[in-house]
Amino acid sequence: MAQLYFYYSAMNAGKSTSLLQSSYNYRERGMNTFVLTAAIDNRSGIGKVSSRIGIESDAHIFTEADNLADMISDIHKQQQQHCILIDESQFLSKQQVKQLTYVVDILGIPVLCYGIKT
Repeated sequence: MAQLYFYYSAMNAGKSTSLLQSSYNYRERGMNTFVLTAAIDNRSGIGKVSSRIGIESDAHIFTEADNLADMISDIHKQQQQHCILIDESQFLSKQQVKQLTYVVDILGIPVLCYGIKT
């Protein structure tokens, strides 16, 4: 059964590193991950998740206006996704969090969100 997780901690605590490790672990087992990050966070460049230890990954960006359920559903139809990983999840709207429950409950894909508790 898929679940929606929210991992939070202070800035510079290694959240992005943990996200990148999770993505690597899934991919190492032949599984697909869909990495998302907030468009507002462009410190490492647009569409990038990176850590201070030097690892990074390309990511799809989301804005407040995006319907994440539709976005993920479309990608999932093209290629099965085994895990959704979201960096800077403190920028998700309430509606987008509800959309992620659709991804978990209907599509059956686990969602791991990483961000600062605000």
